[in-house]
Amino acid sequence: MYIERIRNKALQEKIMTAEEAALLIQDGMNIGTSGFTPSGYPKAVPLALAKRVKESGERMRIGLFTGASVGDELDGELARAGIVSMRAPYQTNDSMRDYINSGGTEYIDMHLSHMPQHIRGGYFKKLDIAVIEAVAITEDGNIVPSTSVGNSPVFIEMAQKVIIEINTSQPIELEGMADIYTCENPPYRKPIPIEKVDDRIGTPYIYCSSEKIAAIVFTDIPDMPGALAPINDAAKGMSEKFLDFLRKEVREGRMPKNLLPLQSGVGSVANAVLAGLKDSEFNNLTCYTEVVQDSMLELLDSKKAVFASTTALTLSDTALKKFKDNIIFYKDKIILRPQEISNNPEVIRRLGVISMNTAIEVDIYGNVNSTHIMGQKMMNGIGGSGDFTRNASLSVFFTQSTAKEGKISSVVPMVSHCDHTEHDVMLIVTERGVADLRGLSPKERAKRIIENCAHPDYKPALTHYMKTAGEGKNKHTPHVLKEALSMHIRFVETGTMQ
Repeated sequence: MYIERIRNKALQEKIMTAEEAALLIQDGMNIGTSGFTPSGYPKAVPLALAKRVKESGERMRIGLFTGASVGDELDGELARAGIVSMRAPYQTNDSMRDYINSGGTEYIDMHLSHMPQHIRGGYFKKLDIAVIEAVAITEDGNIVPSTSVGNSPVFIEMAQKVIIEINTSQPIELEGMADIYTCENPPYRKPIPIEKVDDRIGTPYIYCSSEKIAAIVFTDIPDMPGALAPINDAAKGMSEKFLDFLRKEVREGRMPKNLLPLQSGVGSVANAVLAGLKDSEFNNLTCYTEVVQDSMLELLDSKKAVFASTTALTLSDTALKKFKDNIIFYKDKIILRPQEISNNPEVIRRLGVISMNTAIEVDIYGNVNSTHIMGQKMMNGIGGSGDFTRNASLSVFFTQSTAKEGKISSVVPMVSHCDHTEHDVMLIVTERGVADLRGLSPKERAKRIIENCAHPDYKPALTHYMKTAGEGKNKHTPHVLKEALSMHIRFVETGTMQ
């Protein structure tokens, strides 16, 4: 029964089934859960809740808040049951995405570092229940998180009641890997005392009043992270070109030989860049990021990287098994922090992080769309990319120059939705090349992006657009709005250039 994972004897009386715990969740409540890209999220209670609603036909609408994306047992099941009235701040589940785009739920896409202050400030009204996955409860009733921390501390702090899922598939050796530090609200906020990636500043558990804990559920359902796509030629090309750029930065004295702390967004392209670093000459690397993926684990294995600070472990099945088998080795090399610390602008700026994220499309002036298709269809959300991009020492966006087997250009005259403005984006990398945008005016940026990053099939149309736009009255950031829109439709919606 793994009863020893609940070291507070009085709390053992709160053990119940997932079905019994799910009865605490009622229509109209706001629910905050653990989980981040998708790891460490509750599974048994959401499954029981969805089953109850489907079988009983009762009316149920709840607000759902998480750290970031979560697994299908949570987002998928609740979306398919029609339970969620509002969702924030980030998701990647197919069913939840369809639910959002069909109007089944309202979706609030926001910077991940902002979420805790919004919860504490009451911008979403009260938080009724927090449902948190853990590996143990301490003698004092405090909670030891599993493979992610995310927003769990602020949800536990602000919720009226807390449901704990003790997941016995998660290794108890995770205890001690977390470093829980929370921020006061303005005007009482203090500087965050992190000066190095491996600084520990908090506790290895999340404080929780025993009176708040309303239910404890045992489960053994494992995390179900999505499989990473294989590293293809385009991703490998982007990695090689970016590594050449980093070598130049080191030669010119703008970066130390061991680079600066690395942040990598979720996905196969970012994973490919980190894989390239493993085979490079760079050593003694550090990571200050929001997610540890397979390649970051491999950097630690190879001793290319010496430490990683994150808020979640998002690993493939193979990498997760390796992590569990060698958890004592990784325990000295990985810190799990709350996302208000892992994604905090103050710390990112102080450490001088290199941010590496992916784009759906970029425009010729360096604006980036990372969330929407044709400005309307939500894909996943901005996630933590904005937190890092705005505050990084070097902000980088990767995208293949074309999509849909070359039918769509990823470089367009004007993005259909702007998540990251030209003011924050320093580097754009495609398999065609690197556009270093630092120190350039808008027209200079446009020329460099077209020359270095656009696919040859689309360069003539983009060059013609720039020439036509430049003939207009306003010369600083020349656009022909009607032509920009029609070109975007041709480039992206119809897949033609004419």
